[in-house]
Amino acid sequence: MAGMSCLSRIGARFSFDAFVMRCIVPRQAHCGLIDGDIDLSLRDFSGMPGLVRSASLTNYADVAVKVGLDPYRLLSEFGLPQRCLREQELKVPIDAVRCLLEASAERGGVEAFGLLMAETRRLSNLGPLGLLMREQPTLRLAVEALARYANRLNEALFLTIEDAGDVVVLREELVVGGSGSVRQSTELAIGVAFRVLKTLLGPEWKPRRVCFAHDAPADRSVHARVFGRIVEFGHDFNGIVCARKDLEAPNPNADPMMARYAQGLVEADYAGKAQDITSQVRQLVVTLLSTGNCTIDLAAQHLGVTRRTIHRHLSEEGKTFSEIVDGVRRELAARYLADKRRTLAEVSSLLGFSAPSGFSRWYRRQFGEAASEKRALGPRRNR
Repeated sequence: MAGMSCLSRIGARFSFDAFVMRCIVPRQAHCGLIDGDIDLSLRDFSGMPGLVRSASLTNYADVAVKVGLDPYRLLSEFGLPQRCLREQELKVPIDAVRCLLEASAERGGVEAFGLLMAETRRLSNLGPLGLLMREQPTLRLAVEALARYANRLNEALFLTIEDAGDVVVLREELVVGGSGSVRQSTELAIGVAFRVLKTLLGPEWKPRRVCFAHDAPADRSVHARVFGRIVEFGHDFNGIVCARKDLEAPNPNADPMMARYAQGLVEADYAGKAQDITSQVRQLVVTLLSTGNCTIDLAAQHLGVTRRTIHRHLSEEGKTFSEIVDGVRRELAARYLADKRRTLAEVSSLLGFSAPSGFSRWYRRQFGEAASEKRALGPRRNR
């Protein structure tokens, strides 16, 4: 089965079931990119230790205590300062946070640990950006505001908008710059995104589906409480499937004057936090890979510059386009191959290769072994 890809905003018209269940993959498609904080601001600076805002740990202590853990002892074990639970703007190592969440879920015996953290998040946790989103005339514009500014906070969480007929899919991908499970971080991100949408659309709103690529937990009660009965596991992507009309409905409480005020707050808050070219290119690579058309020329087109300009700026930062593509592919390849339900053909497509043979040659060059030797193919996923 081909993997989910970014769908064209214009001209891509597939039925909901065909889109979600069969995951049609149009080549050379275009999609709207969102690199959003969603209060899970995982950052990965190339050439530097990956950092994350301590705001990502909002509600961590409460959930840890509830499941019988000592949050401060766990923070110390993973080298995190206790004050990161009080101060939201500290920068702490991303891998430490990822490991903390995974260890907390395992030791607490609660597979939905990250989702429990998301359950009580508020739009206000996003700061001025949350205010700006709240005052937009439609939810679609609120999401576009997130796309415009949230990448200043997060360079590892990628949320793309994919249009398909009468539905819109908010698809999530985490590229944290390292190996290891991201189940808790993924559920935290999707859970907070769901909370933000529900806050903006009202308590009665429900998406068409909430999809996770990982296996279902033994106990689904937390997922049922948070999402209702529309959550699916073992899917081909992580994300939220919404009705287009819900996102385009007017926001009767939007205040244009307050929106302008919030815009000023956001711009002041993010002043001087512009992304370097490596981060911008990496952001595009994550989005374009599965379209099968991830080239430096297309990246230059998205950024509004020439390929020579990208070459020059990347060189100044000690990077090349090929190195960035290979780095993203290595992390995603390790994650996809660990999922024994995916065929090598699926993994090849998700990583942007036109044929499995190309993927196999690339994998052997990168890892010194055949992808087929990495793991035996497992059974197909059950939804």
